[in-house]
Amino acid sequence: MYDIQKIRADFPILSRSVYGKPLIYFDNAATTQKPRCVVDSMMEEYYSVNANVHRGVHFLSQQATNLHEASRETVRQFINARSSSEIIFTRGTTESINLVASTFSDSQMKEGDEVIVSVMEHHSNIVPWQLQAERKGIVLKVIPMTDEGELLLSEYERLFSSRTKLVSVTHVSNVLGTVNPVKAIIDMAHAHNVPVLIDGAQSIPHLKVDVQAIDADFYVFSGHKIYGPTGVGVLYGKEKWLDKLPPYQGGGEMIKNVSFEKTTYNDLPFKFEAGTPDYIGTTALAEALKYVSAIGMDNIASYEKELTQYAMQRLREIPGMRLFGVTEGKGSVISFLVGNIHPFDMGTLLDRLGIAVRTGHHCAEPLMHRLGIEGTVRASFAVYNTKEEIDALVAGIERVSAMF
Repeated sequence: MYDIQKIRADFPILSRSVYGKPLIYFDNAATTQKPRCVVDSMMEEYYSVNANVHRGVHFLSQQATNLHEASRETVRQFINARSSSEIIFTRGTTESINLVASTFSDSQMKEGDEVIVSVMEHHSNIVPWQLQAERKGIVLKVIPMTDEGELLLSEYERLFSSRTKLVSVTHVSNVLGTVNPVKAIIDMAHAHNVPVLIDGAQSIPHLKVDVQAIDADFYVFSGHKIYGPTGVGVLYGKEKWLDKLPPYQGGGEMIKNVSFEKTTYNDLPFKFEAGTPDYIGTTALAEALKYVSAIGMDNIASYEKELTQYAMQRLREIPGMRLFGVTEGKGSVISFLVGNIHPFDMGTLLDRLGIAVRTGHHCAEPLMHRLGIEGTVRASFAVYNTKEEIDALVAGIERVSAMF
């Protein structure tokens, strides 16, 4: 059912060598490699359909517009949004969160109002709210977690007050792999009439996401995490909320009428898409979503769960191994330290063996402070990784450990 060799053949970069060793790519939480069909779609559009969208009456512009809007519909179907007008194209997760943080704070919040985040957030879901705290005086409250990496929902419930205006939490931790119970988090917030933004950067490539089923008010993700191009992402928002929020940027496309006296804004989704969009990127993103849909998100989740369980089992065999994030059903991200070996040293030496891992604080410094460490080594898996590659990682860690 899951033809790993066929899948690997779709990714040309996996056949290259690094320092004379076959590439083993375990940095998928940072960005995934791209299947040939995604890159081919970009070449094809640049060479045969390239024209600015929405503005032209000529054939190429109409064709490019149709591709761009068809991509929006592909995204809508992929996350089961109610309407394509609820799909806003952005540059990625970071811009999507900044868009909501800025427009929501401007229109829905005043000094002293509160936003709830969690201790395991990526900086892109902390700093935008801190900017608003500095600018407008809003207050951040933080959901704590257990040592194993599970959010404490009882403590979360206690954080709500009459000043709570939004909850913004990650679906899957990019450090711990914890899959947060977002439906329960959203239900608890809605019981207080508080909307919820979900950071789906680390969930969208690995899990089947249904924004209507979890009842998310906002859901954000990046194309490059799900085998698509860099520089394109998605903000899903319920229409009732997007209608309430003011434009994020001004320019072409987001307007209906402009005069020096007054400007009226465009309808959704264009109100939030000022300027020429990355219409080549949106077509490629749609191609990536079609690619994983053809494999089957359930099949991907099952395969990656098996890989992760195998990796956790093998890594536990290594003397001095410390694993961070050991919750049940965790995602395909494993962070670890071995003895007193600095993560940078471990990552650098693994790289010489052709094994690409990530080292450092992974843009989650508050989480590192909670764990009492400065950083970790992180191995993260994707559709094309194998148990044989995990065996090579274990052998590499053992080899590096012996050097120390």
